[in-house]
Amino acid sequence: MPSTDRYGLPLSTASAAAAQAYLGAVDTMFAAGADLVAGFDAALAHDPGFALAQIGRARALATYGRAAEARTAANNARTLAAGTTARERSHVAALALAVEGRGDMALAAIKDHLKDFPRDAMVLHPTTGVFGLIGFSGRLDREAELLALLDSMAPHYGDDWWFAAIHAFAECEAGRLADADARVNRALEAAPHNANAAHVRAHVDYELNRPQAGAQFLRGWLARFTHRALLRGHLAWHLALWELGAGNAQEAWRLYETEFRPQLVGAGAPIPPLNVLSDIASWLWRAELCGQARREDDWRLLSTYITTRFPAAGNAFVDTHAAMPYLRAGDAAGFARLQGELAALATERPASMVALRIAEGLAAHAQGNWTLAAARLGEARIEAARIGGSHAQCELVDRSMLDALKHAGLADQAAALVAARPQVGGGV
Repeated sequence: MPSTDRYGLPLSTASAAAAQAYLGAVDTMFAAGADLVAGFDAALAHDPGFALAQIGRARALATYGRAAEARTAANNARTLAAGTTARERSHVAALALAVEGRGDMALAAIKDHLKDFPRDAMVLHPTTGVFGLIGFSGRLDREAELLALLDSMAPHYGDDWWFAAIHAFAECEAGRLADADARVNRALEAAPHNANAAHVRAHVDYELNRPQAGAQFLRGWLARFTHRALLRGHLAWHLALWELGAGNAQEAWRLYETEFRPQLVGAGAPIPPLNVLSDIASWLWRAELCGQARREDDWRLLSTYITTRFPAAGNAFVDTHAAMPYLRAGDAAGFARLQGELAALATERPASMVALRIAEGLAAHAQGNWTLAAARLGEARIEAARIGGSHAQCELVDRSMLDALKHAGLADQAAALVAARPQVGGGV
């Protein structure tokens, strides 16, 4: 029976079936596959006392935005871990903090744990990506911090397909593009099904300003891997943006309608609420910047969605994207509430101040006050890294600013923005 995980660390379960199910569940999570919870449930069905499966289940539930269930599972995992090894107790404790939303404490616990167990990949996992503990830390140097951490971990992982993909993403966002390009190709060769690697490939192509190559890759990947992967909708978002930029508006809207819009009303595979909001809001806003007609009903649906899923400000990336549906749906009360909450948070959270400036810039843009929009967005973009998200996502600020500059007749400033970031000058 498997007595260790894929990284050689012992597993405290006497059930071979539980261990096997756990290994599959971890790989599914690392590949951003379909139904992240099912494998951990299967492991617990074979061994209800398997603490690592319980905390893995908590992480999977949290990924889908099922926060209350995730916290309950994390608490159960703490109880189960009491009778396990020191490594597993530390593993559970660190991940439980992440599930409970105690980001700074979780990151400190994870870094301490990795000093002794650098190959504990499940513990490393929450730090990675642009939505991870470092990505959402609000720090200006978050990209360099994440890359430094993963560079230090690299000798422990060799050519592991999961690590190669997340390392490449950190390299991409930190500007080490040649390394990212080569590394993500190796990750895809080792595990073509890995949606995380496909996602990184899209970002590398975006940063290298290769829209045709990126679109061709994503068309092939989405056609080949038809399972409802966690990231499938977001990958379709990337492709739809490229299709729109290439003048293929009909295909772009088809992707929107069939791949990521239905999640707003509950159809299809589960997509994390954060992606539902950010992908749909940014798509609709960018489409309008490209001259596409406004989808009034969709904006209203998204505005209503926010009140259920994100009733209070707190995550600057979410708050930035929440501003757009409020503005487009004409929900003045919702926008005023968001603005007030961001102003209150901004006294202690620099990321909330940036989100407030972006929201005000977008409001000015929506009102046609182009000079004010350009000024507010220009102020915000200096520290836009604080809100989290990828360069491609944060460029909503640049694209809106560019549109405002053009409307305001500030051609020299518009040209300077495009020169600094060529991606914003072509399509979307």
